[in-house]
Amino acid sequence: MGDASIDLVPIWTAIIALGVFFYVLLDGFDLGVGILHGFAPEADRDTVMNAIAPVWDGNETWLILGALALLAVFPLAFAIIIPAVYFPVLLMLLALVFRGVAFEFRFRQPRIARFWSRGFCAGSVIATFAQGSVLGAFVQGFSVRDRAFVGSSWDWFTPFSMLTGIALILGYGLLGAGWLIIKTEGGLQAWARRAGRFCLGGVVVAIVVVSLWTPLLDPAIAQRWFSLPNLILFAPVPVLTAVIAWLAWRALAGWGGDAAAFLAAIGLFLMSYLGIAISLWPMIVPGHYTLWQAASSPGTQAFLLIGTLLLLPVILMYTAWSYWVFRGKVRGDVGYL
Repeated sequence: MGDASIDLVPIWTAIIALGVFFYVLLDGFDLGVGILHGFAPEADRDTVMNAIAPVWDGNETWLILGALALLAVFPLAFAIIIPAVYFPVLLMLLALVFRGVAFEFRFRQPRIARFWSRGFCAGSVIATFAQGSVLGAFVQGFSVRDRAFVGSSWDWFTPFSMLTGIALILGYGLLGAGWLIIKTEGGLQAWARRAGRFCLGGVVVAIVVVSLWTPLLDPAIAQRWFSLPNLILFAPVPVLTAVIAWLAWRALAGWGGDAAAFLAAIGLFLMSYLGIAISLWPMIVPGHYTLWQAASSPGTQAFLLIGTLLLLPVILMYTAWSYWVFRGKVRGDVGYL
């Protein structure tokens, strides 16, 4: 079943971290397109939807992978985190379901397309806000006693989690704008650039506020960032974030080609992801349990790793192939039927 001397926790941590990051980027941009859809010019809304039609549902594969891996490999963390964020997770799932229904029915009931357009936008906004709230609750930490969550069902509902929820809406909007710049042209592309600049401004403000607020939540996080030599070692993270934000602003103005804004948005998410990792490592239940303390047995990890390593290349290949097949610009009159 596996050699107990081989530490598989770092491998599983990398797999789950990669899965979550792929989900944030891939489902993030199509949720962002859904958010922007409600504000796009009426005449261009078919084109906006067609920009994500071939790939939007497949992007959620990474959410399933991450959730199942957390359950199987870090069961203690799953048993604590999920009860703590049950309501925002439920809200997210319901919003994703309604969003999917709205997407399908908008093309099949053109007489009430406006209703379904609003539903698609609302579902995207609510699902994104719920995801951001879960992130905020995770960073804050949970009330734990005897290896179980002992807080209330509303512990996740705090000013910090509300801020992270709003920040993620703006972040996904930035990703969505970048994707629309790649997939569209003309007036709609110009509109996406303007929407992207608005979202970028909000993202920069949110990054600054969250970066200042997070160390105040936990003295250990403040110690991690502001003690020597860490202050010097981690200084490139905020510096690179500022540089990428400047490049994103230039890209949204037309510099670097159509893909530049989307790549810059990915860079901002990557730096934010790295900042969270630095703040919390090696905790998986902040303030209580490390990755190793929450992990399942080495035999279980080894058994699951065999199947996962066989499955991951398949997921990556069909994801890459779908994006390759549906590359290029889209039009409102040709696309999803």
